Amino acid sequence: MARNGHRLVVDADAHVLETERTWDYLEGSDRKFRPALFGSPDMDMQYWVMDGKIRGARFATLSEQQLDALSEKKGRRFTTPQASREVDDVDLRLAHLDELGVDVQVMHNTMWIERVTDRADAEVALCLAWNRWMADVWKAGEGRLRWSCVIPAMALDEAVQQMRFAREHGAVAVCMRPFEGDRHLVDPYFYPVFEEASALDMAMGVHIANASTGLMAHFRPRYDKTGGFAPFRIPTVIACLSLIMSEVPRVFPKLRWGFIETSAQWIPWIVNEARRRSGTADYPDNPLKEYNVYVTAQCDDDFPYVLKYAGEDNIVIGTDYGHTDTSSEVDAITRFKAEPTVDDAARWKILSDNPKALYGIE
Repeated sequence: MARNGHRLVVDADAHVLETERTWDYLEGSDRKFRPALFGSPDMDMQYWVMDGKIRGARFATLSEQQLDALSEKKGRRFTTPQASREVDDVDLRLAHLDELGVDVQVMHNTMWIERVTDRADAEVALCLAWNRWMADVWKAGEGRLRWSCVIPAMALDEAVQQMRFAREHGAVAVCMRPFEGDRHLVDPYFYPVFEEASALDMAMGVHIANASTGLMAHFRPRYDKTGGFAPFRIPTVIACLSLIMSEVPRVFPKLRWGFIETSAQWIPWIVNEARRRSGTADYPDNPLKEYNVYVTAQCDDDFPYVLKYAGEDNIVIGTDYGHTDTSSEVDAITRFKAEPTVDDAARWKILSDNPKALYGIE
């Protein structure tokens, strides 16, 4: 499989874009929960609507010409074929990975960046449909398209069952959001998920997200100009600090944690905060390494500064494939291979060894 000498290059943060075809995987009575896709031609936007409310996230369907123009404007490459980012054509996606120098992608969802429903039965149905969809994509992907499963946080017994199905069908991680309603990532409520993930050897994929409607309302005042920074990135950073200061890594010592799509610039801040706030002289010098915590970097991160606090063994990198936000850079792997501030040993850890360790990829 490796196309980079003897090194397996892993894109640790890629995406699939849900389409109306995703919900063809709803079966029987679950079809009543099918989300509807609405568009706004004047604003070039699209929305998933369920129970009369806009739910989750949906990126507008842009042509390759539009993506080329956006890439030119932003100075970062976004262009991906529509059939590839929506995985309608798996062979096309694999061919594109070859062009990008990527052997394996780990794919995360798009829709679950926010709360998708307030109903447990609907959440169970939507998660199961999405996981079935990804199982078929993995089967067609020759082992190169791995994924992070979504789980119904309101029905943990069902979540455990879906995790088992996902693991048998190519999933390497479990999607966890920093906040679920009024619960925090480290709430003991989620311990059954952590226990099962440990048993299945699956990572916890804490992708930027926010499933607290209260926090979302506070983080999106009409005068705010930070976009997704406040509602999504800040909660993810808070969750990482809470994790490394909690009992969770000691209760589940084999569990691996990936904090995805936040850049890595904040690591020195939270590591220093944890040391000072721990109140103990024996707090780990490098809590990321001690507690199996990995963070995705971006190409414009200050790598010498980040690695001083994170070490070389707990940083990974991804392209944010399929998206067009501040973290997106479809040729990030190629760019990082030429990063002058990182030596070859650290470079290959970040490109290969670390993501393989995080996701348990052979």
